[in-house]
Amino acid sequence: MSKIILEAKDIEKSFHDPITIPILKKISFSINKGDFVSVIGKSGCGKSTLLYILSTMDTDYEGQLYIDQELMTGKKEKELARVRNEKIGFVFQFHYLLNEFSVLKNVMLPAIKLAKYSIQEIEHRAYEKLKILDIEKEALKKPNQLSGGQKQRVAIARALINDPFIIMGDEPTGNLDKKNSDIVFDIFTNLAETFKQTLLIVTHDNEFASKTQRIIEMSDGRILS
Repeated sequence: MSKIILEAKDIEKSFHDPITIPILKKISFSINKGDFVSVIGKSGCGKSTLLYILSTMDTDYEGQLYIDQELMTGKKEKELARVRNEKIGFVFQFHYLLNEFSVLKNVMLPAIKLAKYSIQEIEHRAYEKLKILDIEKEALKKPNQLSGGQKQRVAIARALINDPFIIMGDEPTGNLDKKNSDIVFDIFTNLAETFKQTLLIVTHDNEFASKTQRIIEMSDGRILS
């Protein structure tokens, strides 16, 4: 029996400006450990809104959200910030690396913030993550010395540093060419299959989605399939 890592129950979201517009309608699904899931749908269907709720960054919704079988709904911001840092890894369309720091230090930053390990241990762990992504040779470079594809690999290493329960991606291949998109897809597949990493990826790229283990298709604020 696989462990449920994330569960959404009857998630609803509306914008009020000045009239009420429903954005998400009765969204329910669960994701098990090691699942590689993509969320697809036309622009404006609610994909990114849903991701912000699932990542605990948006708390203004109806329904319940569970991460690692713990109810997130109604928790205080300080507690949610801890969950985000400890249990969720983020990969965005833009890498958000800091050019004033080396690649290695960029990967270390979330772990330094979590303060669970010594700096020496964090550095060792950061090197290990860079090795998994075959980019450890670039560890001492600055991000602005890397290609777009390399930067996204560093961003994935950073997302992995705290051994999160789930990695959430918002169009992580959106800025990449076909070759680098394929590399990122292969990395995600390896993480799911070899390391049992759970992945939830919002994407416009139907080819990318078609190769994932499971597709959640959205339309007009609802899940179609």
